[in-house]
Amino acid sequence: MGGGIAGLSLGVGLRKAGVRVVLREAGSYPRHRLCGEFVNGVSASTLVCLGLEELFEDAQVHQEMSWWLHDRQIAQVEMRRPVSALSRWEMDQRMSLRFQQWGGELFSRERVKNDAVEGRIWTAGRKLERDSNWLGLKAHFLNLETCSGLEMHLGEQGYLGLTPVENGRVNVCGLFELRDKMPGKGSEKLFSYLGACGLSELADRLRKAKVDEASFTGISGISFGQQHQDSDLLALGDAERMIPPFTGNGMSMAFEAAECALNPLVEYAQNECSWSETRRTIQERLQIRFRRRIALAKKLHPLILNPSTQEVLAALAKPGWLPFSFLTRLLT
Repeated sequence: MGGGIAGLSLGVGLRKAGVRVVLREAGSYPRHRLCGEFVNGVSASTLVCLGLEELFEDAQVHQEMSWWLHDRQIAQVEMRRPVSALSRWEMDQRMSLRFQQWGGELFSRERVKNDAVEGRIWTAGRKLERDSNWLGLKAHFLNLETCSGLEMHLGEQGYLGLTPVENGRVNVCGLFELRDKMPGKGSEKLFSYLGACGLSELADRLRKAKVDEASFTGISGISFGQQHQDSDLLALGDAERMIPPFTGNGMSMAFEAAECALNPLVEYAQNECSWSETRRTIQERLQIRFRRRIALAKKLHPLILNPSTQEVLAALAKPGWLPFSFLTRLLT
């Protein structure tokens, strides 16, 4: 139930193993989703296991990342391993087509309640937290030059990343603390938040490019870490736990979660174990795989948004004293 990265990749993997799969998605394909649109951490073996080894074959590949504090660059680092960048518009379309070509049954524009039913896998995205004070905003820009493969801009209670994807587009995606009475709609809302965060020069730079307003997406009600679903519900991907987006690891975790679930579900489909055993096995695998990186990311997240800490980070980054490679390894 839910056809994002976790649902589609698991569906493809199960079809590869010969398991019948029915996938129900509330939206339709293709569509834009709020996402950094680059995959940091997923291994080639995971994609092969899921039957998706060709998914990023023609994707943009980025190795360098620059960090900015307000309007000054504080670091430029080489990624521990190259990252693949592909828009969700293109990625979800490719996976949904492969799923159907391999015999998967896909029903779009169908909403289903998250009841804990045997054989049901809940991959319908994050759990809505009405008390959350976070807002995510995203849009594609054209004719926008970037300073490196990836850019991360830190501001006051917010940050924004730039990622070149296919067809000359740059994905611009940010997370901000909700503020009252912010003016504008669509990209103007994004520019308002950038100004409030002290990223006015970045906002001016984006205004000079061409924005695809149809790609604008915003979501609220976001919480990080475990999503507190019913313990009897088998949830995967963002529906199970979410990592703060500064890590760039959320998309990779969706693929990894599908890999964790694949073999136990195949065994269940072959009547080799009960549903309760299958669910417990998968939940234990998810905990082992993601516990450390989620805990570290949640501790770092408030620090990179704190103005005092940001200045300390900038001072350490300038002479190269920040262990970017080490932290990246722990967070992926």
